[in-house]
Amino acid sequence: MKILFMGTPDFASYILEKLIKDKKHEVAAVVTQPDRPKGRSGEAVPSPVKVCATEYGIPVLQPMRVRDEGEAEALRSVGADIFVVAAFGQILPPEVLAIPPRGCINVHASLLPEYRGAAPIQWAIADGKAYTGVTIQRMNEGVDTGDIISSVKVPIAEDETGESLFEKLMHEGALLLAKTLDTIEKGEETYTPQDEAQATYARILKKEMGYVDFSKTAKETERLCRAFTPWPGTFTYLGGKLLKIKECHAGTGGGIPGTVVNVTKDEIVVACSEGALSITKVQSEGKKEMTVHDFLLGRSITAGERLGRDAEDESR
Repeated sequence: MKILFMGTPDFASYILEKLIKDKKHEVAAVVTQPDRPKGRSGEAVPSPVKVCATEYGIPVLQPMRVRDEGEAEALRSVGADIFVVAAFGQILPPEVLAIPPRGCINVHASLLPEYRGAAPIQWAIADGKAYTGVTIQRMNEGVDTGDIISSVKVPIAEDETGESLFEKLMHEGALLLAKTLDTIEKGEETYTPQDEAQATYARILKKEMGYVDFSKTAKETERLCRAFTPWPGTFTYLGGKLLKIKECHAGTGGGIPGTVVNVTKDEIVVACSEGALSITKVQSEGKKEMTVHDFLLGRSITAGERLGRDAEDESR
């Protein structure tokens, strides 16, 4: 089949490259988000999908919005049999969904109808799920609401991070897409409507969501730290200064939430509403990531000190 691929980040780039290398289907063109300014220089940087497509000599389209006038015609001119979408970042309007004769399918990193939306990988970890997966659905006008064509279940390890689960689902998504495209080409696919009563949504991640609230349990806080690795990361305040928490583990203990209850050469133990959080790697303002052992060589911490915004206010 002739494919038009739509995607933007690393997740989509990996799937695109596997699709190209598979050589069973022709990737006729790629649609991705416009180049965006990045870093202090503000220089426009192409998306990972654009980088991949350019490397393989595949034409790239970068509309500001696919729903703008004239964009549907540009997509139609590709002559694709099917549109494959993976983390594109724009909602396709009805006139675009109606273009390909074999429809538009989406590779989504959750077991739909759970975790519709922008950040399904991170929230599955943060919520303490035992497993997640990848779903391929026939797209409609809603956000991840289309009929399910295929899915694969993936366990979430006890020490899973957003980064490690991203790698797993990226790999599984590419494999599932290859099998699903073969099924569609043969006309053997089935479509199963989603159960709306079971639908949940994965909120868009924002930097401020990484603030550690020690009034939560230690297990909840540890899961959040793992889920938000590498982005948006988790942080607190110590002595009025930002302190990023790069590695931590839930343990037993008690005390006023946010209070340091124990300090060893390798960990800072902070009370939560239930249990205590053992922090083993940190990054302070203007510094590199380091072990707590190295951090304590330059900054003394004693039991009874407090972490958090309240402690920040008290230090002024």
